[in-house]
Amino acid sequence: MKTTLKITAFAAALAASFGAAYGVGSAVTPVDPAPAPAAHAAHPPAANPTKAPGAEGGRDAPAGGLQISEGGYTLDLHTPRIAAGHESELRFSVRDSDGRPLAAYRREHKKELHLILASRDLRTYRHLHPTRAADGTWSVRSGLPAAGSYRLFADFTPAAEGAKNLTLGADLAVSGSYRPAPLPAASGVAEVDGYTVTLDGGLRPGVAGELKLSVSRGGRPVTDLEPYLGAYGHLVALRAGDLAYLHVHPGGAPGDGETRPGPDVTFGATAPSAGAYRLFLDFKHEGVVRTAAFTLTTSGAADGKDSATDGRTDGHSHP
Repeated sequence: MKTTLKITAFAAALAASFGAAYGVGSAVTPVDPAPAPAAHAAHPPAANPTKAPGAEGGRDAPAGGLQISEGGYTLDLHTPRIAAGHESELRFSVRDSDGRPLAAYRREHKKELHLILASRDLRTYRHLHPTRAADGTWSVRSGLPAAGSYRLFADFTPAAEGAKNLTLGADLAVSGSYRPAPLPAASGVAEVDGYTVTLDGGLRPGVAGELKLSVSRGGRPVTDLEPYLGAYGHLVALRAGDLAYLHVHPGGAPGDGETRPGPDVTFGATAPSAGAYRLFLDFKHEGVVRTAAFTLTTSGAADGKDSATDGRTDGHSHP
C-alpha cells in the first residue's frame, strides 16, 4: 500500500539536512519546500590549481558553500522558489557590507562568476555561467527535472585588491512531485552520452591525494579533449548531507607544451572530513561539455582506503 506524505516546509528542511530521510518510503508526494538557513564554513583561496583548496601542511581542508555570507559579502537569491520541469530564470546578486550589489569581479577561468546548482540527493547537477546586468543582478535560465531542495553556489573573487576567492551558498526550493532517492550504488565508472569515464584514486581528510579521471568512447581513449574555461577538465566535489563545496582544477594547462589533451585528467584534492562525496567532472569534446558523476567515500584515517561509487546521474550536456 502506498503511503502519501504531505511534506511541509519544516519537513522538507529536515529531509534536506539528514540523508536518512531519502531512504524512507517510495511514495511520490507533493513538495513545496522553503529554503533552510545555511551553516557556517570557510572557503579558502585557490591560488594553486593543482592543490586542493585549504590543504596547508596536512591540515584539514575547509570547505565552502555552507554559508550565505562571508568576508563582508552576501548572496541575495531573488528567486528562491521555482517549479520542476520548466525552464525558469534564476536571479541573484552579491551584496557588499553596505548592501550594495557587487559590480567588480576578478575573472577566473575566463568567467567572473561560476554558478553551481545541485539537488540535496546529489543526483542533479548544473554548472552555469550567468550574465550580469548593469545594476549588478546576475541571471540565467535553467530547468531542473525533479522537485526537492537544491543548493545554489556562487563561486567568485571580488576585484578588490587582496580579496580572496569565495563560495557562497543559498537554498533553492523546486516544487512538484517529489520522490526521495538514495546516493547511487558502488562503481568506479560513469557513462554519459556514449562516453565512459573511469576514476582512479580517492579522497582522504586532511591529506592531499590524486584523482585521475580517464575518458574513452567506444572502447578507445579520447586523446583530443578540448579546452573548457582554460582547462581540459573541471571538478566539483560536494559532501553528502550538508553539500560542503570543493572546486579544484587539474595540473597544467592547454598549450603549455606538457599537458596532453586526454585521455587522463588528473586533480589534486583534499577532503575536509571523512564521509561520502559526490564528484562532478566537466569535460569538453567535439564542441559539447558533458558531466560525469561519481561518489567517493573517505575513511576517517589518513591511511584508510576509499571506495568509488556509481557515476550515474540525471545526465546532461551543454554546447
